[in-house]
Amino acid sequence: MSVSPQRVLIVEDEQHLAEGLRFNLEAEGFAAEVVDTGEAALERLLGRQDRPFDLVVLDVMLPGKDGFAVVTELRAAKQFVPVLMLTARGRPEDVLNGFAAGADDYLPKPTELAILLARIGGLLRRSQWQRQATDRYTFAGRTIDFETLELRVGERAFPLTLMEANLLRYLIAHAGSAVSRKAMLEDVWGLREDTDTRAIDNFIVRLRRYIEQDPSKPKHLLTVRGVGYRFIAEPGASTS
Repeated sequence: MSVSPQRVLIVEDEQHLAEGLRFNLEAEGFAAEVVDTGEAALERLLGRQDRPFDLVVLDVMLPGKDGFAVVTELRAAKQFVPVLMLTARGRPEDVLNGFAAGADDYLPKPTELAILLARIGGLLRRSQWQRQATDRYTFAGRTIDFETLELRVGERAFPLTLMEANLLRYLIAHAGSAVSRKAMLEDVWGLREDTDTRAIDNFIVRLRRYIEQDPSKPKHLLTVRGVGYRFIAEPGASTS
Protein backbone atom coordinates (compact mmCIF):
# COMPACT_ATOMS: atom_id res chain seq x y z
CA MET A 1 0.00 0.00 0.00
CA SER A 2 1.44 3.36 -1.02
CA VAL A 3 2.02 6.07 1.61
CA SER A 4 0.50 9.48 0.94
CA PRO A 5 3.07 12.30 0.72
CA GLN A 6 3.25 14.71 3.63
CA ARG A 7 1.38 17.95 2.94
CA VAL A 8 3.08 21.34 3.26
CA LEU A 9 1.33 24.71 3.00
CA ILE A 10 3.61 27.50 1.76
CA VAL A 11 2.45 30.99 2.77
CA GLU A 12 4.50 33.44 0.68
CA ASP A 13 3.47 36.53 -1.30
CA GLU A 14 6.60 36.69 -3.48
CA GLN A 15 5.58 34.42 -6.34
CA HIS A 16 9.06 33.45 -7.52
CA LEU A 17 10.06 32.39 -4.00
CA ALA A 18 6.81 30.52 -3.45
CA GLU A 19 7.05 28.60 -6.69
CA GLY A 20 10.71 27.81 -6.08
CA LEU A 21 9.85 26.41 -2.67
CA ARG A 22 6.99 24.40 -4.10
CA PHE A 23 9.18 22.94 -6.85
CA ASN A 24 11.93 21.91 -4.42
CA LEU A 25 9.55 20.45 -1.85
CA GLU A 26 7.70 18.44 -4.48
CA ALA A 27 11.06 17.20 -5.76
CA GLU A 28 11.69 15.90 -2.22
CA GLY A 29 8.42 13.99 -2.22
CA PHE A 30 6.13 16.45 -0.41
CA ALA A 31 2.71 17.56 -1.61
CA ALA A 32 3.02 21.36 -1.53
CA GLU A 33 0.37 24.06 -1.87
CA VAL A 34 0.87 27.84 -2.05
CA VAL A 35 -1.23 30.74 -0.74
CA ASP A 36 -0.13 34.37 -0.71
CA THR A 37 -1.98 36.01 2.20
CA GLY A 38 -2.44 35.37 5.89
CA GLU A 39 -6.19 35.28 5.46
CA ALA A 40 -5.96 32.59 2.78
CA ALA A 41 -3.65 30.56 5.01
CA LEU A 42 -6.11 30.67 7.91
CA GLU A 43 -8.95 29.69 5.60
CA ARG A 44 -7.04 26.64 4.38
CA LEU A 45 -5.79 25.61 7.81
CA LEU A 46 -8.94 26.21 9.82
CA GLY A 47 -11.46 25.20 7.18
CA ARG A 48 -12.71 21.70 6.57
CA GLN A 49 -10.03 19.44 5.13
CA ASP A 50 -10.16 15.85 3.87
CA ARG A 51 -6.61 15.53 5.15
CA PRO A 52 -4.82 18.12 7.33
CA PHE A 53 -1.51 19.72 6.47
CA ASP A 54 1.57 18.25 8.12
CA LEU A 55 3.57 21.48 8.18
CA VAL A 56 3.37 25.19 7.29
CA VAL A 57 6.21 27.31 5.87
CA LEU A 58 5.10 30.83 6.78
CA ASP A 59 6.44 34.22 5.73
CA VAL A 60 6.09 37.05 8.27
CA MET A 61 5.71 40.05 5.98
CA LEU A 62 2.42 39.35 4.21
CA PRO A 63 -0.35 41.55 2.85
CA GLY A 64 -3.17 41.83 5.38
CA LYS A 65 -2.51 39.65 8.42
CA ASP A 66 1.19 39.08 8.97
CA GLY A 67 2.77 35.78 9.93
CA PHE A 68 2.77 36.55 13.64
CA ALA A 69 -1.00 37.14 13.56
CA VAL A 70 -1.55 33.95 11.53
CA VAL A 71 0.26 31.67 13.95
CA THR A 72 -1.35 33.39 16.95
CA GLU A 73 -4.83 32.72 15.51
CA LEU A 74 -3.93 29.13 14.67
CA ARG A 75 -2.87 28.39 18.24
CA ALA A 76 -5.88 30.20 19.69
CA ALA A 77 -8.07 27.93 17.53
CA LYS A 78 -6.26 24.83 18.93
CA GLN A 79 -4.62 24.15 15.57
CA PHE A 80 -1.12 22.88 16.34
CA VAL A 81 0.26 22.03 12.90
CA PRO A 82 4.05 22.62 12.98
CA VAL A 83 4.91 26.11 11.68
CA LEU A 84 8.30 27.13 10.32
CA MET A 85 8.63 30.87 9.82
CA LEU A 86 10.84 31.75 6.84
CA THR A 87 11.37 35.50 6.61
CA ALA A 88 13.71 38.39 5.93
CA ARG A 89 12.98 39.64 9.46
CA GLY A 90 15.82 37.83 11.16
CA ARG A 91 16.61 40.06 14.15
CA PRO A 92 16.74 38.20 17.48
CA GLU A 93 13.62 40.03 18.69
CA ASP A 94 11.74 38.92 15.55
CA VAL A 95 12.79 35.32 16.10
CA LEU A 96 11.64 35.42 19.71
CA ASN A 97 8.36 37.11 18.75
CA GLY A 98 7.74 34.26 16.36
CA PHE A 99 8.32 31.65 19.04
CA ALA A 100 6.20 33.58 21.54
CA ALA A 101 3.34 33.64 19.02
CA GLY A 102 3.53 29.87 18.71
CA ALA A 103 5.92 29.10 15.83
CA ASP A 104 7.97 25.92 16.07
CA ASP A 105 11.02 27.08 14.13
CA TYR A 106 12.28 30.29 12.52
CA LEU A 107 14.70 30.68 9.62
CA PRO A 108 15.92 34.04 8.26
CA LYS A 109 16.05 34.56 4.49
CA PRO A 110 18.06 33.82 2.52
CA THR A 111 18.78 30.27 3.62
CA GLU A 112 20.25 27.27 1.87
CA LEU A 113 17.80 24.68 0.61
CA ALA A 114 19.62 21.91 2.47
CA ILE A 115 19.18 23.76 5.77
CA LEU A 116 15.50 24.39 5.09
CA LEU A 117 14.91 20.72 4.26
CA ALA A 118 16.80 19.64 7.39
CA ARG A 119 14.67 21.92 9.57
CA ILE A 120 11.46 20.66 7.95
CA GLY A 121 12.53 17.07 8.53
CA GLY A 122 13.40 17.85 12.13
CA LEU A 123 10.03 19.50 12.75
CA LEU A 124 8.13 16.56 11.29
CA ARG A 125 10.12 14.10 13.42
CA ARG A 126 9.56 16.22 16.53
CA SER A 127 5.85 16.41 15.78
CA GLN A 128 5.65 12.64 15.52
CA TRP A 129 7.62 12.21 18.76
CA GLN A 130 5.34 14.64 20.61
CA ARG A 131 2.28 12.67 19.54
CA GLN A 132 3.87 9.54 21.02
CA ALA A 133 5.13 11.22 24.22
CA THR A 134 3.31 11.32 27.54
CA ASP A 135 0.11 13.31 27.13
CA ARG A 136 -0.25 14.51 30.72
CA TYR A 137 1.88 15.39 33.70
CA THR A 138 0.32 15.97 37.14
CA PHE A 139 1.93 17.58 40.17
CA ALA A 140 0.71 19.45 43.26
CA GLY A 141 -2.90 19.56 42.05
CA ARG A 142 -1.91 20.81 38.60
CA THR A 143 -2.20 18.91 35.32
CA ILE A 144 -0.37 19.78 32.12
CA ASP A 145 -2.10 18.31 29.08
CA PHE A 146 0.49 18.27 26.30
CA GLU A 147 -2.05 17.08 23.74
CA THR A 148 -4.57 19.90 24.19
CA LEU A 149 -1.89 22.39 25.33
CA GLU A 150 -3.66 23.29 28.54
CA LEU A 151 -2.57 23.62 32.13
CA ARG A 152 -5.39 22.89 34.57
CA VAL A 153 -5.54 24.01 38.17
CA GLY A 154 -8.77 22.79 39.72
CA GLU A 155 -11.61 23.99 37.51
CA ARG A 156 -9.46 26.60 35.74
CA ALA A 157 -7.74 25.88 32.42
CA PHE A 158 -4.92 28.01 31.02
CA PRO A 159 -4.04 27.68 27.30
CA LEU A 160 -0.36 27.14 26.50
CA THR A 161 1.51 27.91 23.31
CA LEU A 162 3.41 25.00 21.82
CA MET A 163 6.69 26.60 22.86
CA GLU A 164 5.49 27.08 26.44
CA ALA A 165 4.47 23.41 26.52
CA ASN A 166 7.82 22.35 25.07
CA LEU A 167 9.68 24.43 27.66
CA LEU A 168 7.64 22.87 30.47
CA ARG A 169 8.24 19.39 29.06
CA TYR A 170 11.99 20.10 28.98
CA LEU A 171 12.08 21.43 32.56
CA ILE A 172 10.02 18.47 33.79
CA ALA A 173 12.42 16.06 32.06
CA HIS A 174 15.23 17.72 34.04
CA ALA A 175 13.26 18.05 37.29
CA GLY A 176 15.44 18.83 40.28
CA SER A 177 18.40 19.94 38.15
CA ALA A 178 19.48 23.48 37.40
CA VAL A 179 19.06 24.15 33.66
CA SER A 180 20.84 27.08 32.02
CA ARG A 181 19.11 29.60 29.79
CA LYS A 182 21.60 28.71 27.06
CA ALA A 183 20.66 25.02 27.28
CA MET A 184 16.97 25.84 27.08
CA LEU A 185 17.45 28.06 24.02
CA GLU A 186 19.54 25.46 22.22
CA ASP A 187 17.70 22.28 23.22
CA VAL A 188 14.11 23.52 23.08
CA TRP A 189 14.27 26.00 20.21
CA GLY A 190 17.55 25.26 18.42
CA LEU A 191 18.78 28.84 18.91
CA ARG A 192 22.41 29.69 19.35
CA GLU A 193 23.98 31.31 22.38
CA ASP A 194 24.13 34.80 20.80
CA THR A 195 20.34 35.06 21.09
CA ASP A 196 18.98 37.31 23.83
CA THR A 197 18.37 34.92 26.72
CA ARG A 198 15.88 37.29 28.37
CA ALA A 199 13.25 35.58 26.24
CA ILE A 200 13.50 32.59 28.59
CA ASP A 201 12.84 34.87 31.56
CA ASN A 202 9.71 36.20 29.83
CA PHE A 203 8.43 32.66 29.25
CA ILE A 204 9.08 31.74 32.88
CA VAL A 205 7.18 34.82 34.09
CA ARG A 206 4.14 33.73 32.06
CA LEU A 207 4.37 30.11 33.20
CA ARG A 208 4.60 31.14 36.84
CA ARG A 209 1.29 32.96 36.48
CA TYR A 210 -0.29 29.63 35.57
CA ILE A 211 1.58 27.31 37.90
CA GLU A 212 2.40 29.19 41.08
CA GLN A 213 -0.08 30.04 43.80
CA ASP A 214 1.99 33.20 44.40
CA PRO A 215 4.17 33.97 41.33
CA SER A 216 6.30 36.36 43.42
CA LYS A 217 7.23 33.43 45.71
CA PRO A 218 7.60 30.47 43.34
CA LYS A 219 7.76 26.93 44.69
CA HIS A 220 7.90 25.01 41.39
CA LEU A 221 9.74 27.15 38.80
CA LEU A 222 12.73 28.31 40.79
CA THR A 223 15.41 30.78 39.76
CA VAL A 224 19.00 29.57 40.04
CA ARG A 225 21.00 32.78 40.18
CA GLY A 226 23.66 33.09 37.52
CA VAL A 227 22.52 29.88 35.80
CA GLY A 228 18.86 29.59 34.86
CA TYR A 229 15.95 27.68 36.37
CA ARG A 230 15.02 24.50 38.21
CA PHE A 231 11.67 22.70 38.17
CA ILE A 232 10.51 21.20 41.47
CA ALA A 233 7.34 19.11 41.44
CA GLU A 234 6.84 19.06 45.21
CA PRO A 235 5.97 22.28 47.06
CA GLY A 236 8.01 23.68 49.90
CA ALA A 237 11.34 24.26 48.18
CA SER A 238 13.00 27.63 48.52
CA THR A 239 14.37 29.74 45.68
CA SER A 240 18.09 29.24 45.13
